[in-house]
Amino acid sequence: MKIEFFGATKGVTGSKHLLHINGKKILLECGLFQGHRIKSIERNLNMPFNAAEIDALVLSHTHIDHSGAIPNLVKNGFEGPIYCTHATRDLCSIILKDSAYIQEKDAEWLRKKRKVPDAEPLYTTADAEKAITLFRSVSYEQRIPVAPHAHVTFHDAGHVLGSAVEEWEIFDEETQQDIRLGFTGDLGRHDLPILKDPIQLKNLDALITESTYGNRFHDEIQAVEKHLADTINRTAERGGKILIPAFAVERTQEILYVLRTLIMSGKIPKLPTFVDSPLATRVTEIFRLHSECFDKELAHLMGLEKDPFSEEHNVQFTRSVDESKALNHFPGSAIIISASGMCEAGRIRHHLVNQISDSRNTVLIVGFMARHTLGRKLVEKESPVHIFGTPYEINAEVVIYNAFSGHADQTDLLKYANNCGNPKTIFCVHGEETQINVFREKMQELENCKETKIYAPDFSEGFILGKGGVFNKIKSP
Repeated sequence: MKIEFFGATKGVTGSKHLLHINGKKILLECGLFQGHRIKSIERNLNMPFNAAEIDALVLSHTHIDHSGAIPNLVKNGFEGPIYCTHATRDLCSIILKDSAYIQEKDAEWLRKKRKVPDAEPLYTTADAEKAITLFRSVSYEQRIPVAPHAHVTFHDAGHVLGSAVEEWEIFDEETQQDIRLGFTGDLGRHDLPILKDPIQLKNLDALITESTYGNRFHDEIQAVEKHLADTINRTAERGGKILIPAFAVERTQEILYVLRTLIMSGKIPKLPTFVDSPLATRVTEIFRLHSECFDKELAHLMGLEKDPFSEEHNVQFTRSVDESKALNHFPGSAIIISASGMCEAGRIRHHLVNQISDSRNTVLIVGFMARHTLGRKLVEKESPVHIFGTPYEINAEVVIYNAFSGHADQTDLLKYANNCGNPKTIFCVHGEETQINVFREKMQELENCKETKIYAPDFSEGFILGKGGVFNKIKSP
């Protein structure tokens, strides 16, 4: 059995991990690379393997850095099944088409405005629609065959709606060994609103784990609610607007839930709240269809018909471009939640252009921002920032709340590794190198991991794996 790593290696985007099992090639994730524009285009355009040779794709969740390159995989010849949960399938059915639409519009803009005649999208809406026909969704806890003598079971990861940790049961025909492999995908946190807590994988021989916050700790969500209320009240007092760049999947819905809680308890005024993302609007509609993913609190609220995502509760979902533009002239204070979460695309960039230089306003950062993204530049208070090629001074207040992150922090990640059995091998992916280095050291101190070989793979690096650990470390051609 061989594992090769072609994305999210010492970084957090473009997840792609290739399993070679009993003569079959199984791809875990197929995400878009995000970062420097030129590097991103090159990395996304050129698949690091022959797409037509991939037999199946197993997808842990719908975020674009895990699913966003699927249409390009299909465009390049992949025809196999794509296994995921029901909610992930439903979300991808709109997110992949939205991604294609954005790329088509960006290419059109480059051709018209920047005079780049050969500008083309990475993939088209037609490519995305073709990819969606290959999805084969299954329920949590359902054991499914993916390759000869290889089964996977999805368990709730608690990260986003439909997210899964993967339990792999493999009989390696070459070595005549049973191997239990775990993959966290993106691991969620305990006690966050909306979703259930992540399920612990146990008795693993090997683990592929995310490492996004391997050297960071989140504030408790309860403490952040107070700080959030203070920020909103402070901004409202000076007549400003609160801009929240938020992922359309999960983060937008989580923010709406918390805002609803704060309003109901009288901790913040009932400010006009706009969700300015057509994608987030459609995602919110899908949320209502998947109660199997809800935690007890949200399920109870929905049962009482107190839907926190309803427009009846001072939330307005903008749908047209004209409605979005009108927000630039909205009088007084308001809360504007808009995609994309890393400020690299979508309507949030237009709102930043109009609001970021006004000192009355606040930009509220509620999620991880990858290196070289506009969102990271806001986090690091880089000023001016360039948006659509024009520099803008950051005069607005920038507030960062990592407690809203859907990723496990170091404490959660170590707890998960500590309870997964006595793995002979652990691979750390989906984390910047500074995070992974500390996380590896902390894991090595765990009682069950003292003898574990812990690797941080490089791009295209491969490993021959058995029940007893790594047999050989290889470099892919």
